[in-house]
Formats: sequence, structure tokens, C-alpha cells
Amino acid sequence: MLDAVLSRLPRPTDPNVLVGYDTSDDAGVYLLAPELAIVQTVDFFTPIVDDPFTFGAIAAANSLSDVYAMGGRPVSALSIVAFPPNGNPEVMEQIIRGGLSKMDEAGCSVVGGHSIRDDELKFGYAVTGVIHPQRVWRNVGAQPGDALIFTKALGTGLISTALKNGKASDESLAASTASMMRLNKDAAEALLHVEAALRRAEDAGLKAGATKGESAIHAVTDITGFGLLGHAKEMAAGSKVSLEIDHTKIPALPGALDAARAGHLAGGLKNNREWLEGCVEFAASVPEEMRCLLFDPQTSGGLLVAIAAERADAALAALAARKVPAQIIGSVLGKRSPLIHVV
Repeated sequence: MLDAVLSRLPRPTDPNVLVGYDTSDDAGVYLLAPELAIVQTVDFFTPIVDDPFTFGAIAAANSLSDVYAMGGRPVSALSIVAFPPNGNPEVMEQIIRGGLSKMDEAGCSVVGGHSIRDDELKFGYAVTGVIHPQRVWRNVGAQPGDALIFTKALGTGLISTALKNGKASDESLAASTASMMRLNKDAAEALLHVEAALRRAEDAGLKAGATKGESAIHAVTDITGFGLLGHAKEMAAGSKVSLEIDHTKIPALPGALDAARAGHLAGGLKNNREWLEGCVEFAASVPEEMRCLLFDPQTSGGLLVAIAAERADAALAALAARKVPAQIIGSVLGKRSPLIHVV
């Protein structure tokens, strides 16, 4: 619905808007000076776990993720609180404390916020980051031949739905919570390390008369509400390419596939499946529970990265050095129909 509405609205005409909403990117980017731009994003949602502190921490990690997905460094945030008029103030305090714990970990200062009375509890942040305007990662720009690297594992939506139905195991809840609470900071820094190493090598080559090349990281997005396939579709469509994903390489959180087999499917999963109809082709060998996992909406999910194939091993090594779980899950192809092939 929102996509249809936005398509009818005028786009920003300010030349300092480097990234707007026209490609469904993870955040907006606005130029302030020749070597300085800001990254802006906002995210909030209803509780997906029972513990208030943990909910606040997950909401903060999720809100910060879009800045990391653009290659930026978060610097400040404003909290967004919707709280029942007769709610327990201690619950609100624990939610905010949880959020602050992750903001402190990110080195991001919470400078204020806004609260309203609402019968349904909601929490999140508007986050501002900084970035060099020539080093912005977008969700478009993937090139045929690129490798697709994915960090973290899938299944938070399935496990959260199983929790609501009273069927989630302690092991799956612990793994899902730990994944959602983990910042994408380490993953972004690992990728930035690869880019910095390339620039150093490039600078040395320029002194010897070489030609300046492009970044090896061609497109990045974080996996959230549209699921892996939804965000992959945005990357493919915006880049005018197709993606091939190997389902045997997809990491699943403990209990996620069991939740899918048992039918613990979130409404967002079904919406994603309907939205992507005609955009995804599955090989007959892909089981139904894996298809559900690929459509599953994620909270504070990992990064999907399209990177030059020759630099993929360096990126995986940098990620491993920071103990970030990551693997190559597929590749970028020339554009064909449908946009995404799952083999």
C-alpha cells in the first residue's frame, strides 16, 4: 500500500539528497559538505519478546541496522515510545534501559525523543549517522558475477510466532534473541576494512601509474520485514540484474525450520509471499519449510552483500576475524525472468 502511495508522490528536488525513497533503500542520505553526509532512518514496532529490557535492546539494534547497511556510523538517536496510559512505569524504564545499552555499545548518543499514550506498546528510534558522501553503500548496484554474502541466520519471525503460540523451545528463543540483539556494527566494520585495504592498494598502484577503480562492494542491504527474498528482490530490481540463491547455503536459527513445518507462520510471511509472486522461481528440490524461511520477515536481521567475486574471500576472512557468522549464499546474474532463482 505504502509503495503504491509513494509512487504517486513527487520526489525530493534538493540536489543535496543523495539517497531518497525512490529505490526503497535502507536509509536516506543528505549531503552537508563535500566530505560529509548524514544518514537518517527510523524504526519502531510492538514487542516480540516478553522481557522489557530485551525488547528495548532488540528495538535499538534493529533501528541502528539501517545506518550500518549504508556504511555509516551512527552518532545520535531520538526515542519513539507509545505506552498504555495505565502501563507499569517500571516496564517503560526497562525498555528504555535496554535500548540505551545497545546505543551505548554502538557509540550512539540518545539525545531526546517523543512519547504518546497508546493502548498498544511500541518502541524504537530515529537514528542519525555520518558517512563520506562518496562511500555510501546502496541496495542497488549489484553486478553480474558478484558473489552474495549473507551474515547472521534466518528465522526470527518463525520463532517469534511459535513463541506467541506457546511452542518455541528455550534453545530457539535464546538463539533468536541473541541474533536480534547483535548489532551489525562488526559486520559493517569488516566490510569497511576490506574497502580500506583496497583503497590503500589502489593508492599504491596510482603512484605507479595504475587507474583508479571502483569499490568491490557493489550493493548492501539489511534483511528485515520483507524477508531475505523481499530485500533480494529490491536489490535485483534496482540493480537491473537477477540473483541466484543456493538454499543449501542458507543458515537457519535453531528451531526455525521446525516452526515452519508446524505452521507457525507470521502474517508478514504470507504477505511477503503474495507480494513476491512471479518474482521468485524455486527448484523442485527446495523444501516447503525452506521456502517459508526465505519469505520469513526478520527483526534486526543480517546484511546481504553483493561483492566482486575476487574479493569475497577477503570479506569472509574480515568477517570471521570479528566473529561475524557469514557465508556465500549465491551469485548475481544478468537480468532474466523471474528476478530471483532459488536452487
